[in-house]
Amino acid sequence: MEFVRAFIVGGLICVVGQLLIDLTKLTPARIMVIFVVAGVILGALGIYPLLVEWGGAGASIPIIGFGNVLAKGVIEDVDKKGLLGAFSGGVRSGAVGIAAAVFFGYIMAVVSKPKTKNKT
Repeated sequence: MEFVRAFIVGGLICVVGQLLIDLTKLTPARIMVIFVVAGVILGALGIYPLLVEWGGAGASIPIIGFGNVLAKGVIEDVDKKGLLGAFSGGVRSGAVGIAAAVFFGYIMAVVSKPKTKNKT
């Protein structure tokens, strides 16, 4: 049942992304920012952890989960270090994800030929 819940949550997140691509003229970069900011807001409000608890990897793997990780790190570090934690918490908690994204992004840039979105 865990796999089904992960599939449902991850699939719904992907449906939202696909609808944004198909129905708007937003660029992929703007859509990514929307997802990260949504993850930060939902994480700060305490809603996204409930979604992660129910949907597991289906909620934590997409880019919206990265926003939740940033929010969680900032909240924890602000409690420990005060205002300076707002600057260090997100970077510290998301360092592994950032490093992996840079590494695999570089590998894919070397291996493939990127294409831009057609503007119609």
